[in-house]
Amino acid sequence: MNREECEQVEETYLDWLRQEFSTERLEGGCEITTPFLDRHNDHLQVYTIKNNGAILLSDDGYILADLRASGLDPNTPKRQSVLEAALNGFGVRMNQDKLLVDASPHNLGKKLHCLMQAMLAINDMFIMAQPRVNTFFWEDVCAFLDDNDIRYSPRVKIAGKSGFDHAIDFLIPKSKERPERFLQAINAPNKNTIGSYLFALDDTRHARGDNAEAYALLNDREKDVGGDILEALEAYKVNVALWSKRDDVVTKLVA
Repeated sequence: MNREECEQVEETYLDWLRQEFSTERLEGGCEITTPFLDRHNDHLQVYTIKNNGAILLSDDGYILADLRASGLDPNTPKRQSVLEAALNGFGVRMNQDKLLVDASPHNLGKKLHCLMQAMLAINDMFIMAQPRVNTFFWEDVCAFLDDNDIRYSPRVKIAGKSGFDHAIDFLIPKSKERPERFLQAINAPNKNTIGSYLFALDDTRHARGDNAEAYALLNDREKDVGGDILEALEAYKVNVALWSKRDDVVTKLVA
């Protein structure tokens, strides 16, 4: 492409931005609807408040409220670390769950862009990055066990009859009332994740004794768990608990 063609690309993009932005005047400021979309395909909105010549830009708490509504609590130490890294990277601060940027008439465009990038990054980091979401669900299960005084050893490696080591998320020790229990936290229940757990379970059961009980805690916050998944687990004598009904299994784990 020659220089004129490159400049045309720039102008076309800028024209699109101008056409897609819209503003509405509010008491004390304005509401800016941007062309950038969140995970629901809704346009991100930013709010401005003018105060003594300075301009405060805010998402009005939308991003973190949306995460909480999806069942994800951003207040654990690891999630706070991820959140702070995203905020610091774009020069954005947080106050009472609102994402905020201080601007002036001279740098308003730049600061607005930084806030929008932070909003998109936080949404993506918490919801779209699957390895991180897996870790978060595991943390939620830990908190659930702790809250109910359920004893466990986390992330235990157990050797199977095949000679392979398998990672079990939670090993609950034997008691007078109950045998040893394996508990797996499965964030995305599908054929691959369930198949992997069933292979590990079948390989380790003989090594630990046939009396050991198996449990699977399935994350159904974002998507219902299919009947074929439940049938496969039950066929292998796995006690299934959906995250939405996790309290139903407490009595079996706490003893």
